[in-house]
Amino acid sequence: MAISFTPEFTSVCSMPFSSLYVDMDSAIKTVVTTFLGSARGEESLNNQSFQKLIQKNLSSIMEDTDSQSSIKEMKQGLDNNSDGKVSFQEYLNLIGYLANSLSQKKCEGNADSS
Repeated sequence: MAISFTPEFTSVCSMPFSSLYVDMDSAIKTVVTTFLGSARGEESLNNQSFQKLIQKNLSSIMEDTDSQSSIKEMKQGLDNNSDGKVSFQEYLNLIGYLANSLSQKKCEGNADSS
């Protein structure tokens, strides 16, 4: 899965570590409640709810969130069981990918500055 990140997101990579500390408890709650709110009582996100979640919550992180074809391609990449929906576990794969990408960019930036 290839995702293009916005300049705002990648700028976090150049921030000092001390300014990046966040309350992990709140971060986890946000990840869970965002999915549950978007799923509206369902176990998975359908096309429309996934698109809304991405556009509403990740547009400051990812580029092309206004492109239905980009979101569709992303959803297909996440849909491991090919049921046409994004389960919570599949959603977590996206969150993990985003977190890992940010971490790698942060580490690359630190390696470049040493």
